[in-house]
Amino acid sequence: MRFVTAMEDVNSTGDPLPPKCVVIHVRVAELKQLFNSIDPSPFRNKDLDPKAEEFIVGWAKDIPRDTALALMVELDRPAGLPDEAAVLRDAIHEFFRQRAHAFRQRMRELFRVGRTSLLIGLAVLAGAIALGDFLGSVLKGSRIGEIVREGLTIGGWVSMWRPLEIFLYDWWPIRNEARLADRLSLMPVRIRYMDQAATEAWRADWPAASSQTGKRDKELEAGQVDQPKDT
Repeated sequence: MRFVTAMEDVNSTGDPLPPKCVVIHVRVAELKQLFNSIDPSPFRNKDLDPKAEEFIVGWAKDIPRDTALALMVELDRPAGLPDEAAVLRDAIHEFFRQRAHAFRQRMRELFRVGRTSLLIGLAVLAGAIALGDFLGSVLKGSRIGEIVREGLTIGGWVSMWRPLEIFLYDWWPIRNEARLADRLSLMPVRIRYMDQAATEAWRADWPAASSQTGKRDKELEAGQVDQPKDT
């Protein structure tokens, strides 16, 4: 992670980096290492690998909220298809957009549980106070009556613990996670090619190879590429 004040490396491609932004560096041998290998979703909707997500989010949490973020993926292989940086950016942005949506959905569910818990807590508290006052009047002048009344009052207030915990403490960490995911869903993404692998190494990578296959399939459907003839 570092502040960027100069122009981007000539051996990189992707989004331009804002001045004085903090760049999170991730180094991988292949782009497919950034994504969950067991997720069958299309590339643009694929989840990040849990370790990659933890690394990116962990660094981003230490950066002040008013500081611009950027992601630099240092790739051991040479450049592949011209649009792979844009495809990677779209996939990362979509992942964090979905994460932000999930956090907000979780917060709405938490508030729903909080409202229900509050109604239950208020009902229990009112019932406990009313029952305590009744038993206190029945056992007026008795030490046992005072103990029962105080015990019911304390029990009634204990029933308010869960809604108070939700509305005072539980919701704001989730909101912060949603805001962080929003920032990550907008950050520029660049790829820096380290050229430490074979020239054709990109053909075995994903999404480069899958993108090339999809492009060829479209060309075949449009009749722009000759199909192989049977021999």
